[in-house]
Amino acid sequence: MSIQVKFLPDDVTVEAEVGEAMLTVAERAGIQIPTGCLMGSCHACEVELEDGTPICACITSIPPGEPELTINLYSDPVW
Repeated sequence: MSIQVKFLPDDVTVEAEVGEAMLTVAERAGIQIPTGCLMGSCHACEVELEDGTPICACITSIPPGEPELTINLYSDPVW
């Protein structure tokens, strides 16, 4: 099942498969999400879903159930 994933604020949309790694989807879209530990502990890769829920992109895959997913990228000045 394919899902349209939109990355904000760049307004880039790419097609992804349910279960595909979010970092892989972002890379294919030309989006750079910073990473640190790649285990979700350091939160360097934290992004927000459209509803404001924070998630660690390094340990998250594309979820089922919705035809579209919006990911809000933001910069952490600490990283």
